[in-house]
Amino acid sequence: MYCLKWRTFQHQGHISYQSLPYKKSTKVVQAAVLPISAPLLENEEQRKQLCEMYGFTQIGEPLPDNITLKNVMDTLPKKVFEIDDMKAWKSVLISVTSYALGIFMLSKAPWYLLPLAWAWTGTAATGFFVIGHDCAHKSFSRNKLVEDIVGTLAFLPLIYPYEPWRFKHDRHHAKTNMLSEDTAWHPVWRKEIDSSPVLRKAIILGYGPFRPWMSIAHWLMWHFDLKKFRPSEVGRVKISLACVFAFIAIGWPLIVYKTGVLGWIKFWFMPWMVYHFWMSTFTMVHHTAPHIPFKTSEEWNAARAQLGGTVHCNYPRWIEVLCHDINVHIPHHVSSKIPSYNLQAAHQSLRENWGKYLNEANWNWRLMKTIMTTCHVYNKEQFYVPFDNISPKESQPITFLRKFMPDYT
Repeated sequence: MYCLKWRTFQHQGHISYQSLPYKKSTKVVQAAVLPISAPLLENEEQRKQLCEMYGFTQIGEPLPDNITLKNVMDTLPKKVFEIDDMKAWKSVLISVTSYALGIFMLSKAPWYLLPLAWAWTGTAATGFFVIGHDCAHKSFSRNKLVEDIVGTLAFLPLIYPYEPWRFKHDRHHAKTNMLSEDTAWHPVWRKEIDSSPVLRKAIILGYGPFRPWMSIAHWLMWHFDLKKFRPSEVGRVKISLACVFAFIAIGWPLIVYKTGVLGWIKFWFMPWMVYHFWMSTFTMVHHTAPHIPFKTSEEWNAARAQLGGTVHCNYPRWIEVLCHDINVHIPHHVSSKIPSYNLQAAHQSLRENWGKYLNEANWNWRLMKTIMTTCHVYNKEQFYVPFDNISPKESQPITFLRKFMPDYT
């Protein structure tokens, strides 16, 4: 945990040289990272201190060992699992119209307003991903062929192969926060840091200042290599890859032909980078925090991983609308069969029945700073060790973030 000390810094265990203002005082709170154990999290006052240090609004109590994921699922109202075709296609309409509006804004905006237009258009494109995400979880339509077609088309503007992503994402849900098995964000292994200086520098940059775009590396590494899939999956994977390459071969030249190379950057590449910002940010905030552990398969507990190892984070409402409430993530991990338009109702039910066990936050600078400067290398006792505790001379990017990144909540 972070041990609070006024003015002085006490060297205990594993150190993080982070300082931040405490709301009720003008003094500076210095932070030392200590191992977190269940007894510490059971103390309400210590959880409040952790909330302040990490940028959370609530850090939940440890879930009792006798609670199963089925116990949690059984408390959800049946209506949150119901597929509503009108609501599903309404989400498609929202994404298509908001993306079209973004393209229109890009075509008309003066250069100094382009960043705002890129932010809107890239966030709208993220809505396409969420629609495909629902299709992959069979929560978009009762017609599975419709889901496969809509999911593939929704992913095309993002040049994301639908079936490869679906197969790997299913594993993320089955093995959430399980060491070596989870296919989403994962702590860095110490042996990776020690393997070579070049790889060490690349990992430090990737898990530090470039972390909000690391989903690009994940996209490249996990979805285009046929060797990563079972023989029964390869046929569907090839169809998705063919669709993506066809989009690149036809769509990109058309964009360049109509608008030039700079137009390709303006109308496609920059919104795509914004999409990956949200892809990376949503994913790392959902499952990464100093107090949320990754466990071995022998120690792993499904209920604790899905309910207590997933974070609910509130964003500005326009982002939530364009991204179809993908940030309401705890109920999605309790059951991936809940459609995106029912996530808010499902989360309210979880709050009523399991509220004291939930981790919640409002998106803020301190939350991002904590993840990007602290949650790096796996350690069984401490959960995470920052890079600069292992390789301080090569961790200047982390030092830079800790010094200059805002610390507001």
